[in-house]
Amino acid sequence: MPVIFKVLFIVSLFPITLAVLGGYLRYRQFGQFDNNHPRQQQAQLTGVAARVLAAQKNAWEALIFYSVMCLLAYVSGIGLQSLSYAAWLFLLSRIAHPVFYILGMAPFRTLVFLIGWCSTLYIGIQSIVSL
Repeated sequence: MPVIFKVLFIVSLFPITLAVLGGYLRYRQFGQFDNNHPRQQQAQLTGVAARVLAAQKNAWEALIFYSVMCLLAYVSGIGLQSLSYAAWLFLLSRIAHPVFYILGMAPFRTLVFLIGWCSTLYIGIQSIVSL
């Protein structure tokens, strides 16, 4: 299996993992889950719990962008192995991103976000150029 698809599988687990962590922190902060109004309860989160929720939302957004670029690469017929370094770079950036987000280290979070975004864009550009 090409590296870009292995990375896709791994990063697809990040939003769910962050959701589990966020659920634990939400329960810890409020003492219960408000299943009737979960979005309102999430909006009241503070501190680390709020940052985990934000990191989870960002993980979904990054996953969508990366997924589309993987599909584009597959459809374009480009040699997927040629995109391995960009995929690994994306994975490393997505591992670091929630860590920096949770720790409140915004400049580093922004830097690794940009690295991940650029590596994903690189996959897309290489795919289009190969058409």
